[in-house]
Amino acid sequence: MTQFLAKALLAATVWAVPAASQPSAPESGQWTVGRTPWGDPDLQGMWTNETITPFERPPQYKGKAFLTAAEAAKIEQDIAKRRAAGDGKSSPGNVGSYNQIWMDSGDKFLATRQTSLVVEPADGIVPTRDSAVAKRDYNKAHEGDHYKHMSVWDRCITRGVPGSMFPAGYNNAYRIVQIPGYVAIFYEMIHDIRMIPLDGRPHVSENIRLWMGDSRGRWEGDTLVVDVTNFTDKGWIANNGASRRIKGIPQSEKLHVVERFTRTNEDTIRYEVTIEDPEMYTAPWKVSMPLSRDPEYRIYEYACHEGNTAVELILGGARAEEAAGAGQ
Repeated sequence: MTQFLAKALLAATVWAVPAASQPSAPESGQWTVGRTPWGDPDLQGMWTNETITPFERPPQYKGKAFLTAAEAAKIEQDIAKRRAAGDGKSSPGNVGSYNQIWMDSGDKFLATRQTSLVVEPADGIVPTRDSAVAKRDYNKAHEGDHYKHMSVWDRCITRGVPGSMFPAGYNNAYRIVQIPGYVAIFYEMIHDIRMIPLDGRPHVSENIRLWMGDSRGRWEGDTLVVDVTNFTDKGWIANNGASRRIKGIPQSEKLHVVERFTRTNEDTIRYEVTIEDPEMYTAPWKVSMPLSRDPEYRIYEYACHEGNTAVELILGGARAEEAAGAGQ
C-alpha cells in the first residue's frame, strides 16, 4: 500500500499543473473550486481538524446548536488557563501523562462554533443502543484480561473509518492526493492509507471483511461521496478520549458509512459522515466539521509499534494484581 501511495504522489506531481489547479473566481467574486488537470474537483493538500469542540453536545449546551463568538472565546480562555495550571502535574498515585508540549488537541472551537461534532440527531447525542454501551463497559472492565478487549488503536492496528477522521489529542493531519480514477487519504495517526477508487466498480464480496471497510467514491457535483461497507466487527467506531462516551462503542459487520468531502473555499473542506449500524444504534447519526488547510504542516512517521509495550504491561500488570490478591 505504501508503494501505491508513492506512485500516487509521483503521479500527482507529474499531473500538477499550477494554473489548472488554482481556483478560478467568476466575475461576481464568488470562490469556485479548482480542478485537477483531468477535470475533477481539487481536494488535494494537507488538512487538519484539531479542536476543543465536544464530540457530543454537553448538557450545558442543551438546545443550543451554536455558540456566540463571545461564548466561544470565554470557553477557550478558560480551557487555556486550566491546561496551563495542570500542565505536567499529576495527583498522588498517578504516574501522569504527556504535558502539553506533546499534545495537539487544539485550543479553539471549530470555525462554525457548533457545540458538538454530532449534528444529527438534532440534540447532538449519538443514539446508542443499551447493548452497545454494555459491550463498551464490559471491554473497559476486562481490559486486563485479554488483548481483544483493548482498543485496536492501542494495539497499533487502526483507528478505522470514520474514526480516523475524528479529532484526537495529537496527530490530527490528513494528506489528500488525487490521480485519475483515485483519491488517496494519508492519515497521520497510525500512518494509515486509504485508496478510494472512482471508477464505479462494485464493492468486494460480502465475505471479505476489512478493518477500514471497502471504500467506493463518486462525484456528486463538486462533492466527493464515499460509500464504505464490508467492515469487520472487531473494530470500534471511535478510539480516542476526545470522543468521550462513544469511545469503545463496538461496530458490527452491518456498519455502513457515507462520507462527503466538499471544498468550500481555498482553505476549507466540509467533511460530513453519516453512520448507520442497526446493531449498535437506534437510528443513523451524522458528524459534520470543517477541515482546515495547513500547507506548512509536516507529517512524520507514526511508528506506533516502536517501543510500544502497552499491551504487554497492561496484561502483565493485571496478572501481577491477580497474584498479589491470591497471596493475601
